Amino acid sequence: MNHSIWAIVPAAGIGKRMQSAIPKQYLSLNDRPVLEHTVNALLQNENISGLVIALQADDAYWPEINITSQKPLLHTTGGKERADSVLNAINELFNYEGFDAASDWVMVHDAVRPCVRQQDIDRLVQEVGGDGNGGLLALPVRDTMKRQCSGISPVSVETTVERENLWHALTPQYFPAQSLKNALQTALQDSLNITDESSAMELAGFSPKLVVGHEDNIKITRPDDLRLASLYLQSQE
Repeated sequence: MNHSIWAIVPAAGIGKRMQSAIPKQYLSLNDRPVLEHTVNALLQNENISGLVIALQADDAYWPEINITSQKPLLHTTGGKERADSVLNAINELFNYEGFDAASDWVMVHDAVRPCVRQQDIDRLVQEVGGDGNGGLLALPVRDTMKRQCSGISPVSVETTVERENLWHALTPQYFPAQSLKNALQTALQDSLNITDESSAMELAGFSPKLVVGHEDNIKITRPDDLRLASLYLQSQE
């Protein structure tokens, strides 16, 4: 590998579905904030050179986070949407003297996926290699998928969706920094729907590689997810 890898964590979200008084990334998970688990897991990985975190401008919780690594940790202000926060983080990197804009890559990871495994990060790096299309952790869909009728109450089934070739997109998502920066800038300027970094790259004509991850790499969005994440972390330890 002839490039450095920088992790990016967009952590400016509020997480309304958690129905919590504080942002979900700061909820307690095994006695420490969710975000603390996430950031330290990324910085622990030997492939990652440093990390940029995008926070709300008035974030009062971040100073309480205990970081266990001496790797560079940069901060930027998050934007209105996830894509804005990621682009702000990339721009922060482009202004950092230790970053090589011509060759370095970024690995974007959800702030509320604290159970990511080291071996999954390693596999993502190994399987993507130097392929400029980049890649992401993902899981093949196993369940029968239903599409609901729109605008009808109670919610009912419109049709069954063929699950063959469908995947659940996870994070990290891993791309050449310059390519992702260009893709995000173009998509935002054109007001295109960007749900993750891969979707921006796809719109720019790339075909990111799907790398199979573990099912315990869950995204904490609802209260029950915290209990499940706690069990996963305990089993990993």
